[in-house]
Amino acid sequence: MRWLQEISHTVEHYVDLPEVGIPDVMAGASYNQLRGEDLERIALDLRRHWRLGDGPCGDMIQVLERFGFIVSVIEMGTVKLDGLCSWSPNDDRPHILLASDKMSFARRQMDAAHEMAHAILHRDVTNEQLKRDLKLIETQAFRLASAFLLPSTSYPVEMRFPSLATLVTAKERWRVSIKAQIKRLADLDVIPADFATHLYKLYSAKGWTKEEPFDRQWTPTEPRVLRDALHLIVDGGVRSKADLLALEFTIPAGDVENLTGLPPGWFTHEAATVVRLKPGVGQTSPGTEPGEVVPFRR
Repeated sequence: MRWLQEISHTVEHYVDLPEVGIPDVMAGASYNQLRGEDLERIALDLRRHWRLGDGPCGDMIQVLERFGFIVSVIEMGTVKLDGLCSWSPNDDRPHILLASDKMSFARRQMDAAHEMAHAILHRDVTNEQLKRDLKLIETQAFRLASAFLLPSTSYPVEMRFPSLATLVTAKERWRVSIKAQIKRLADLDVIPADFATHLYKLYSAKGWTKEEPFDRQWTPTEPRVLRDALHLIVDGGVRSKADLLALEFTIPAGDVENLTGLPPGWFTHEAATVVRLKPGVGQTSPGTEPGEVVPFRR
């Protein structure tokens, strides 16, 4: 996380990154004062401030990057950690690291929204509070993420008769996992607890605990802001790749490439030079022979 913050802080010396556009949705409240209805209000306030409407929000990574979050996706080597977030002391900007391990598009959507929720709700949480209230903090982040992705003003209207079939259809539209939708419907009291349990059992019987419908069809998107910014710096001649490594970054090239989504070896490989060969006098290249124009009758 510190490396990611260093990279973005360095890049910001040369490129105007998207302005942080997070409204003050907490209104002075502490996280331990928030109730379920408060989290629902915060989700709607965020959507209104970002002008996302009440429908599916699209790609969460693009949404976060548009409003000033720095996002990176890396392999974390464990299934127990889906992501983490932190505010940088250098530029007062939220940074999010997401795990690429066993990732699907819908899973990444929820993980990104979950870390967004932590950045907004739990910025000032101390280590002691985190240890003491970890369960509450995680529950709040999941509730806000679900409320943001599946707003209370629109999603329940489409789920008046919930079943596994309608949940699959809703997943195709809202890009949220079926399991998360069941929890959302229970949180909104659209379905009673016993029916939620029934749906979970059907869900497991289908074998969807490992892989849900559409998971293989949708490719998770990658963050673009830092990658595009570094391309802009180098292609514009502001700094060479060698200068960036020697003068700006204190971390190895491979780690910069990994955290910014650049291809391996980007710092060491120079762009290829394209040379166009012209045919000599009296010579023609294949496919360059003069053609015959055939007139069409009207």
